[in-house]
Amino acid sequence: MPLKNKEKGKKSGAQKKKNWAGADVEAESRHRLVVLEKELLRDHLAVRRDEARRAKASEDQLKQRLQRVEAELEGARSEGKAIYAEMSRQCHALQEDMQSRSKQLEEEVKGLRGQLEACQREAAAAREEAEQALRERDQALSQLRTHVADMEAKYEEILQDSLDRLLAKLRAIKSQWDGTALRLHARHKEQLRQFGLTALDL
Repeated sequence: MPLKNKEKGKKSGAQKKKNWAGADVEAESRHRLVVLEKELLRDHLAVRRDEARRAKASEDQLKQRLQRVEAELEGARSEGKAIYAEMSRQCHALQEDMQSRSKQLEEEVKGLRGQLEACQREAAAAREEAEQALRERDQALSQLRTHVADMEAKYEEILQDSLDRLLAKLRAIKSQWDGTALRLHARHKEQLRQFGLTALDL
């Protein structure tokens, strides 16, 4: 039994040493973690300070720019007021000119309307004259066509009568021509025979 107790005592001592070693490692780890967190916070704080300085510088620049813009705006306002006053004066002058010009144009329009009405009356009269002339021309053309048709019919009748008389004369003298032609043919045939030729030789 005493051996077992001894071994037990050895085991519990070794276990205590292991627990203390583990505790030291854990404490050291915690210490390192705290140190890292501290450095990280310092870095973060430094970054924040830089950002705050840049923001402050930007704010100062923006304030200066705002002052310049406000000064420019004030100048622009005063210039705009001057321009507005000048534009109002010019607008008033233009309105007066437009009124006088409008009256002048109204008078011109009245005169032109009178001229237009006179021109329209003249154009209507000219159109009526032209239409009358066209009607007279169409009537004259119709009469001429009728006259030409009558003349063509008369000439055709005269020509037909002349041709009929000519044919009658030709029929009357055809027998005489036939006899004369036969006599001429016989005489020429006799002359050829005297020369020892025939009509076929020719």
